[in-house]
Amino acid sequence: MTTGLEHSAFLKAARGEAVPHTPVWFMRQAGRSLPEYLKVREGVGMLESCMNAELITEITLQPVRRYGVDAAIFFSDIVLPLKAVGVDLDIKPGVGPVVADPVCTLADVEAIPDLTPEHLPFITEAVRTLVGELAGINGGTPLIGFAGAPFTVASYLVEGGPSKEYAKTKAMMYGAPEVWDALMTKIAGISAAFLRVQVEAGASAIQLFDSWAGAVNRDDYVRFVQPWSARVLSSIGELGVPKIHFGVNSGELLDLMGEAGADIVGVDWRVRLADGIERIGPERGVQGNLDPTLVFAPTEVMTARAAEVIEAGRTARSHIFNLGHGVIPSTNPDQLARLTDFVHAYPLTDDR
Repeated sequence: MTTGLEHSAFLKAARGEAVPHTPVWFMRQAGRSLPEYLKVREGVGMLESCMNAELITEITLQPVRRYGVDAAIFFSDIVLPLKAVGVDLDIKPGVGPVVADPVCTLADVEAIPDLTPEHLPFITEAVRTLVGELAGINGGTPLIGFAGAPFTVASYLVEGGPSKEYAKTKAMMYGAPEVWDALMTKIAGISAAFLRVQVEAGASAIQLFDSWAGAVNRDDYVRFVQPWSARVLSSIGELGVPKIHFGVNSGELLDLMGEAGADIVGVDWRVRLADGIERIGPERGVQGNLDPTLVFAPTEVMTARAAEVIEAGRTARSHIFNLGHGVIPSTNPDQLARLTDFVHAYPLTDDR
């Protein structure tokens, strides 16, 4: 464990240990809704900002300074590692990642280079700087490393951009399994390398985002998705840091996502947290899962629902409070500050 973080509530919860308070952080807390983020991003493209160590550092620190959350999440994007190895893609405002030449064949897969630390000097520099800065905030704040899971990254490569149906992705899964397996193997290696660079530079935990895993059913998840997520998580498990796994619309997959190798499973807002805990089982902790739109409700409504989430979380091995998906761009930062304060002040009535 990183020196100086022995008392981190986030890391204690991630390891299933007793906590002084329910830890809280927010997916997409770095950016989106913060005026200070919008200011530093003026005139700077998304991928450009993700490859600038100074900007990465500043953006990652902004919500920690503003909210006093229990963890920082490394500012990046799930397609950044692909950009780093030379894939022709861009993140278009209002659209998302767009790939110039979608992957269709084995030759397309083989043309994608493997990721090495030499591709990512700006990541190593940013993480090292962040770890030093975070050590002096709130008695020491851990940094969560970040990567996209193979299925979600593959879907962008195959579809050429965002999709609602994932028709091309599933066509490859079902109709060209040898290409699919090669692509997932390639991306698993890239995602693992991306996380390893962050952890070896000082990140204290990681979260693997499989944002679109809910697009497949349980049987297809086991065959076409889980083995490669497990490969990424196993690789990082060797480094001894806690591992969080999160997906959207993943209520039917929660136990399987845990079995892929997670210590903590994120539950999205569509699932009652109590149900999610039952599905995940007693061996793993949970993260979540307040509906992100509740920050637009009156504060007393938001905090009442947050209390329900915290109470439900008591039955889990451990609970890290979060939203059930990322912060919505039009969120009022003051509401997130109130929510953070509420979660921190909420009494723990058991011995966790």
